[in-house]
Amino acid sequence: MKKAGIIGGMSWESTLSYYKIMNQEVKRKMGKLHSSDLLIYSFDFQTIEELQHKDDWLKLREKMIEVAKDLERARAEFIIIATNTMHKLAPDISKEVNIPLLHIADATAEAIKEKGFKKVALLGTKFTMEGKFYRDKLEKEHSIEVLVPSLNDREYIHQVIYSELCVGKINDNSRKKFVEIINKLKDSGAEAVVLGCTEIPLLITAKDSPLPILDTTTIHAKAAVKFALTEA
Repeated sequence: MKKAGIIGGMSWESTLSYYKIMNQEVKRKMGKLHSSDLLIYSFDFQTIEELQHKDDWLKLREKMIEVAKDLERARAEFIIIATNTMHKLAPDISKEVNIPLLHIADATAEAIKEKGFKKVALLGTKFTMEGKFYRDKLEKEHSIEVLVPSLNDREYIHQVIYSELCVGKINDNSRKKFVEIINKLKDSGAEAVVLGCTEIPLLITAKDSPLPILDTTTIHAKAAVKFALTEA
């Protein structure tokens, strides 16, 4: 089993999900007392959130690269970033380490194609929904059409992620509003919805959504285990 290096703490709630899913998946595949061989670096998310909203991606780049190198020195054999938004810096990180980085959008694209979807809705932070780093992966590299919510709906989703989900607050009214937003995207032709923030699955599950969901947390964590158990 290859040793995974997880860059987490963005937020710790979703990192906890990665840890649980990866250990469950290793146990399912290997049985006995097997569990995931991994290292976790957990950021103080307050620092990350402040830099994100100051648009200081240069400082964020420095921090992410430093941690990736620390994990490599600690003998991690591959890296996963346990958040969608910070994959904005994935290309920069990949250039600075000598071990693979498993991109969450690549893993998600494979899951979309396996299910036969051609057009998906994308929910996430404003950075993810409005930036090119995630949508270009899906559209240009994997030929998957991506729809995003309206500006007002993007603002609402972003606010819920940071003020509620990242602090472990689950609000039924927010869930209802998310379902309304997904219904609008369904009416626009979306065949499924990508929960492109690792906190959103804390709020929206398959039973809530009017569209099939693609839970990027679960998809990415399972892809990491698959990679870890694949012979070189």
